[in-house]
Amino acid sequence: MAKKALCIGINNYPGTDMDLQGCVNDANDWAGVLAERGFKVTTLLDDQATKAAMVKAMSDLIGKGAKGDTLVITYSGHGTYQPDTDGDEADGLDEALCPYDLQTKGEALIDDEIHAIFNTRKSGVRLVLISDSCHSGTVTRAAKAEKDADFRPRFMPMGNWLPEKLLPKNRAGKTASTMTAPAGSSPLLAAARTNALGDLLLAGCKEGPNNFSYDAKIKGRFNGAFTYYALKALKNMKEGASYADWYKAIGKYLPSASYSQVPQLVGSAGARKGKIFE
Repeated sequence: MAKKALCIGINNYPGTDMDLQGCVNDANDWAGVLAERGFKVTTLLDDQATKAAMVKAMSDLIGKGAKGDTLVITYSGHGTYQPDTDGDEADGLDEALCPYDLQTKGEALIDDEIHAIFNTRKSGVRLVLISDSCHSGTVTRAAKAEKDADFRPRFMPMGNWLPEKLLPKNRAGKTASTMTAPAGSSPLLAAARTNALGDLLLAGCKEGPNNFSYDAKIKGRFNGAFTYYALKALKNMKEGASYADWYKAIGKYLPSASYSQVPQLVGSAGARKGKIFE
């Protein structure tokens, strides 16, 4: 019964004007905590986290997992969405994670691709997903962050990376400046809803429009606000504490006056009662 983890953190998004500052710290912080708890950890940081590398690392972790194994994936970076091309999305948009080469290669890691990777998992493999990103925001290009800004949403608008010809159009055939807000689900959510397998998703914010996870400067250091407070709460958890206990403890810090995000825990009742990282 092995314990393995993949921790992904991406600050640098070439060509987008949407760089972040706390995601690599997040990945290293999660990796340190997981290693202390007996996990064999792989990290993908910035230019290591291309789409091809993310697909391979996720495929290796999940596809090679055996019955009784506990696998953890943490992702800190931008979320986005793009027009759905196969008709399986009610809102017409695929939710996605943003790899390092999002703009230079022009491809996000969409929910359909992630679902296919998760389908390679063998029975009895437990999976915990931790997402410090958001999947709801504007369609058009976002303004560049202020140089000394202490926080920004971890959302990448389509206008910052998709070619104009692929952006949604209005009735006049021009690039849409507004559209009906998408559902904004994390592309990791589908895995956590496979309740029979006891999977969990611990996410930095709720699903849907106007819910954001923030890249934040806290006590002079950049982190995801969710990652910072989740790990702070974890330090005070008693031995044998459950994911539900941990989630309740995180709620003492978020939402706050500084960060309005509301974390969520998705999974079966049995999975919520499971011991943290066991």
